[in-house]
Amino acid sequence: MSERPGRLDGKVALVTGGASGIGLVAVERFVAEGARVVVGDVDGARLAEVAQAHGDAVATRRCDVTVEADVEALARLAVDRFGGLDVAFANAGIGSLQRVLDADLEQWQRVLDVNLTGAFLTIKHTGRVMRDGGAIVVTASLNAVQPGPGMGAYCASKAGVAMLVQVAAMELGPRGIRVSAVAPGLVRTPLTEGGFMLPAVVDGYVENTPVGRYARPEEIAGFVAYLVSDEAGFVSGDLHLIDGAAHTMRYPDIPAIFDGLG
Repeated sequence: MSERPGRLDGKVALVTGGASGIGLVAVERFVAEGARVVVGDVDGARLAEVAQAHGDAVATRRCDVTVEADVEALARLAVDRFGGLDVAFANAGIGSLQRVLDADLEQWQRVLDVNLTGAFLTIKHTGRVMRDGGAIVVTASLNAVQPGPGMGAYCASKAGVAMLVQVAAMELGPRGIRVSAVAPGLVRTPLTEGGFMLPAVVDGYVENTPVGRYARPEEIAGFVAYLVSDEAGFVSGDLHLIDGAAHTMRYPDIPAIFDGLG
């Protein structure tokens, strides 16, 4: 989806995990389409780069989405700096790879805290200050609907996001606030870069994606920009797969690939 300059004119947006990957590209897309954007991330150095690149069009703040006070302050920044909030993109997330029987409880909890509780806190605090008629989008994953070996914590967190979005869409709908989730397949970002160092891992994904490739962050951000725009004014409560039809096949056995390399 190509940029639509002016489509988000007058809108104020908020993005978590906005200093890299899909979140950063979404920030750039929102600004290009006319929005002013509040950007939260745990990486202060990259946040400074975002602020330098976009000047007065953005406001940045360090935000750990597992800390409620951080998320509340980020939402308040939108009101204090730009006078309100119309759009939220709850994008912060982390990955995990550990089989269920070998799973470390601390790692399991961390994945759920960031991916699911972080999404909940972002919806809670942006929804409280958002103007009626706004839109919230949450990054889920193909793994919300497709299981993968070694992906127990990640799959559970993203499946939880998919149901959380439905509940939030029901509760916020009377205010005209739409809530949706996007579910990407493999996307090349700093979060997934480690996997791209191993050709066998990438090949496993690509072989199980009918379109025959992985996604670019711009493809996800373009769809998010559509969802938060007035063009998607009757779209809410849905999980939107952006996976090149990978859900029609099987998820690669990543732990087995790693075992084979050892």
